[in-house]
Amino acid sequence: MQQHQTYGGQSTDQRSIGQAMWRGFLGKCPHCGSGKLFHRFLKVADNCEACGEDYHHHRADDLPAYLVVVIVGHLVLGGFMGTERMLGLSSWGHLAIWIPVTLIACLALLQPVKGAVVGLQWAARMHGFSGTPDVLETHPER
Repeated sequence: MQQHQTYGGQSTDQRSIGQAMWRGFLGKCPHCGSGKLFHRFLKVADNCEACGEDYHHHRADDLPAYLVVVIVGHLVLGGFMGTERMLGLSSWGHLAIWIPVTLIACLALLQPVKGAVVGLQWAARMHGFSGTPDVLETHPER
């Protein structure tokens, strides 16, 4: 059962944020779930090959990188502290473990997190996903 809302005078279907973010996390189109979201490793495709949804106006910017740093930082710090408490490795031992783990985890999470951010933008109708261009307010206090 789909619910309808009005955006800009037009009635549209409600978009599931969780489903759109999960589809984006998997690298799929947040709209149909079958087309590829990425053209290259971090380059979002201009549109979906299956349903034609446009992505060229997304604005993920630096948010995916910040989120990956927070996630990986917490995991690596917890792993480092636990390893230090149980094994008491030397500094070189920790560097040999945690530098590769950090690099691999960052590279593994960057594309899925960016896809989830694009899915969130699509579901929330942000940055042109509403069908109308964004309006930049130069003086929002007025």
